[in-house]
Amino acid sequence: MDILNTLKELTGAKGVSGDEKIASDTALRLLRKYAPDASADSFGNVTALIKCGKPDAGTLMLDAHIDQIGLIVTSIDKDGFLKVGCCGGADMKIMLSQSVTVHGDADIPGVISTLPPHVSSDHSKVPEVGELSVDTGMTKEQAEKLVSPGDRVTVNSAFRVLSGEVVSAPAVDDRSGVCAILAALDMMDMSQLRYDLAVCFSAQEETGERGVKPAAFRIQPDEAIAVDVSFGRTPDSVPHETAELGSGVMIGVSAALDRGMSTALKSTAERCKIPYTIEVMPSSTGTNADSIGVSGRGVKCCTLSIPIRYMHTPIETVALCDIENTAKLIAAYAGGESNG
Repeated sequence: MDILNTLKELTGAKGVSGDEKIASDTALRLLRKYAPDASADSFGNVTALIKCGKPDAGTLMLDAHIDQIGLIVTSIDKDGFLKVGCCGGADMKIMLSQSVTVHGDADIPGVISTLPPHVSSDHSKVPEVGELSVDTGMTKEQAEKLVSPGDRVTVNSAFRVLSGEVVSAPAVDDRSGVCAILAALDMMDMSQLRYDLAVCFSAQEETGERGVKPAAFRIQPDEAIAVDVSFGRTPDSVPHETAELGSGVMIGVSAALDRGMSTALKSTAERCKIPYTIEVMPSSTGTNADSIGVSGRGVKCCTLSIPIRYMHTPIETVALCDIENTAKLIAAYAGGESNG
């Protein structure tokens, strides 16, 4: 599988939390190459079951969320400006003066308004989300013909290859996780699987891990791996809380995770010579693993994270080799790694 172009396709499909259809349709089409019966449920989750054919095999759930952070229109003021709220934890430090697209009856270009420095009394102030307005250039009457409260807004950005195999794009959180699972399926020798695989590209993670809850309850797996992103190292970051881009997959250790799975994934990485780091999350993970683990009768769960820089901004940055190594570990753990 071409990881670069698959990630480009996935990150180019819009899908703000609660309105993931375009992104879900893209992921569904890509998943059907490996699971022709894959489908989308009423919540917007894309799911598939791949049977290994072995009697009494357990079920391993592979989850990555398909939604991205964004904004939602709350009202249109008398001058035509759109007031917005957040869908997920957008980084408010970078929101002013951004170019955006309003996904109304059509895709409408806009910009987030800001005071010029000449008339601003406090240049250091970070705006609250309720203070943001989107300027589409329309009057109130014009805007109301195309935009309704509840329409989503995304910040415009491009897919950029920075250097070598490091790329920057919007929605790398968590389309890189979706890409890693697809790449793992591509690597697998299905005849060698030791689990039935339940794949889930879940909706509404950024707004409270909502989509994976009904999906995990329905699937009721024996084990689960939540594939998400974590913090990549930058000059101003804390070294022990981050991982360098290119250092491999981050294996989670937490009170919320199954220690046996964490140990088994580490042993698998060492046996297969897959580069990895350990990510310690003391009490909870902030990922879908927290919800999967307490679903139904309880599920053994672990996280595999891909280090990215600039999380929850339009320029999230990732090394393609980290996606590939995450995929290799998933395939090896599932028992279906290809020798080719």
